[in-house]
Amino acid sequence: MTWRPTASREMLRLRAALLARARGFFAARGVLEVDTPIVVNAPVTDVHIHSARVALEPAGPAGAARAPFFLHTSPEYAMKRLLAAGTGDIYQICHVVRALERGRLHNAEFTLIEWYRLGCSLDALMSEVEALVRELLGAPAASRASARLTYREAFLRTLALDPFTAPSAQLQEHARQAGFDRTATGRDELLELLMGTVIGPRLGRSALTFVHGYPASQAALARLDPDDPRAAQRFELYCDGIELANGFHELTSAGEQRSRFERDIEERRRLGLPEAAVDEHLLAALEAGLPDCCGVALGFDRTVMLAAGAERIDAVLPFPIERA
Repeated sequence: MTWRPTASREMLRLRAALLARARGFFAARGVLEVDTPIVVNAPVTDVHIHSARVALEPAGPAGAARAPFFLHTSPEYAMKRLLAAGTGDIYQICHVVRALERGRLHNAEFTLIEWYRLGCSLDALMSEVEALVRELLGAPAASRASARLTYREAFLRTLALDPFTAPSAQLQEHARQAGFDRTATGRDELLELLMGTVIGPRLGRSALTFVHGYPASQAALARLDPDDPRAAQRFELYCDGIELANGFHELTSAGEQRSRFERDIEERRRLGLPEAAVDEHLLAALEAGLPDCCGVALGFDRTVMLAAGAERIDAVLPFPIERA
């Protein structure tokens, strides 16, 4: 009976209620809702995120070369273009698609709540994320404390190693002890493996836990910390071992962002991943002037899971990828 939804009627009602609650949250704060394209001209360059390619009929005569299109993995690039055009604070609730992602907590197509605040500090954005998550979780978060710790502290507490100075051989040994015998290809791969499979699942058990100060090599589109250039001004939120949100103090330098994109592309070549061209629209917007801002993406489906006490993402989706 694969035509039937995997979410119950009660779960669909909960999704609708939480979506309305999220929109009310931003309306009360004067944040503008926007709606950007799901089909975009450039994929992401990040080696850990895989863009889905789509085929569209060409506008030109038959036989003309077709430019590739992709389904967006986040509305970030388009929203930053709006910010550079002067929209002020904005948010969006949208479906995104990431290829090769499927599991208890993953579906290839899922819902993000993403928003940007001008002139906002990373600390202030963490507080706002916490306020929204508490609003959405309701009773499951009512008595839960909150905590903030650095990426370095998270590694020291769980594995007694410093992620900034530990030799790669030591990271590899911890990965082996965690059951991963395959030799990782780089230091960041080892760090992300340990964070994703050993440290992250232990976070947020008694408190909404923000981890900040990720390695500069994992900055993506975030600024580096002026007080410690080894670290990026980036955070993630964990609740019951589940990563819910990823936030940045946004990088505004077009030159630095282009350099990061080019390093990503070189790493993709080294790993044998599909080629990815840089998004020139985003770089042009940064060149025109992105205002100082912080931004964050919150996984809505995972938040519904926690609010409902569900064990699998399928329970909160009308139709997961196999039934789409």
